[in-house]
Amino acid sequence: MTQVSSRIAGLSPSETLAMSQKSNELKAQGIDIINLSVGEPDFFTPDHVKEAAKKAIDGNFSFYSPVPGYKDLLEAIVAKLKRENGLDYATDQIVVSNGAKQSICNTILSIINPGDEVIVPAPYWVSYVEMVKLAGGVNVVVHTGIEQDFKMTPAQLEKAITSKTKALILCSPSNPTGSVYSRDELQGLAEVIARYPDIIVLSDEIYEHINYIGTHESIARFDEIRDRVVIINGVSKAYAMTGWRIGFIAAPLWIAKATNKLQGQYTSGASSIAQKAAVAAFSGDQQCVETMRQAFLRRRDLCYKLLKDVPGVKVNLPQGAFYLFPDVSAYFGKSNGVQRINDAGELAMYLLETAHVACVGGNAFGAPTCIRLSYATSDENLIEAIRRIRKALDALK
Repeated sequence: MTQVSSRIAGLSPSETLAMSQKSNELKAQGIDIINLSVGEPDFFTPDHVKEAAKKAIDGNFSFYSPVPGYKDLLEAIVAKLKRENGLDYATDQIVVSNGAKQSICNTILSIINPGDEVIVPAPYWVSYVEMVKLAGGVNVVVHTGIEQDFKMTPAQLEKAITSKTKALILCSPSNPTGSVYSRDELQGLAEVIARYPDIIVLSDEIYEHINYIGTHESIARFDEIRDRVVIINGVSKAYAMTGWRIGFIAAPLWIAKATNKLQGQYTSGASSIAQKAAVAAFSGDQQCVETMRQAFLRRRDLCYKLLKDVPGVKVNLPQGAFYLFPDVSAYFGKSNGVQRINDAGELAMYLLETAHVACVGGNAFGAPTCIRLSYATSDENLIEAIRRIRKALDALK
């Protein structure tokens, strides 16, 4: 009997994408579903970015692009890193990929050998642990809780390090929690990493601009570990360009060369048209970014206020991204007379089928007591969704 490879058999399907698909199927049946499971802005790509793409089409940018990206895009990224982050990179330290997701996977596949350990603070984005498994690495999950705003402490990091530790994956602002590490918190982690010269830090900063506490801080700012940090970023979240599929790494040269070599063998360069659009995104007027950030901030405050009043739901105030990650364990063991809720995954499915609100159970994020709610939708949808959630939870006894 023909079977898939063990590497594919060992992967878990993406629960975020599965929940989104399930909600779309119900919508197709005519059911009024409010989808709070999707991790993408609900805004349209800014007009000046779309115009740049149209110009690129008319300019016949329809041939294979260089594997690491067009020179003008690499230069725009270098300028962005200097202007916004105070970081100096050369263009050969930048590799553009088909979304930040590929950028992360490229990096993991380029540095992790079978048996290498990768520290992953939980809650984590669903794909981190699966990518590590794909590379044959071993996930070392460090659990954080809502009482510490889902942020790993230096002491927790130190305790997780062994002689096999090869990398740490850090995400700030965080998906799924919205937590943001302050400069002091990052410095504490950097001081630990500095004592272990073989550890690489993957710093996922894709939500950089959806930040409610002021200036974004990158762990790459600390000189003692700078040459061991890989920044992952892109245009998806800040510029509402999820479908354009443009991400990048800014990395030590040896890692950039490795990911370039890998990418050259299995996807080659990213979309020529999307790259030209990304140049306009990074180099053009940034008011669109601020407008969207302010909208997300308003929605965060609205959802936080409404959820805080739902009995049994514990919620903290996230400082970035567009997610709330409430603890709903007070409802475990309860039933509506037909269905008994045992974990967050079952509660998420109950809310979809009963309240017609799609969210994602925390099991997928390494936090089985929580659910993830995306507030990347209209105020009206959010108010109605939380009303429905409250009604459905009230039915559990």
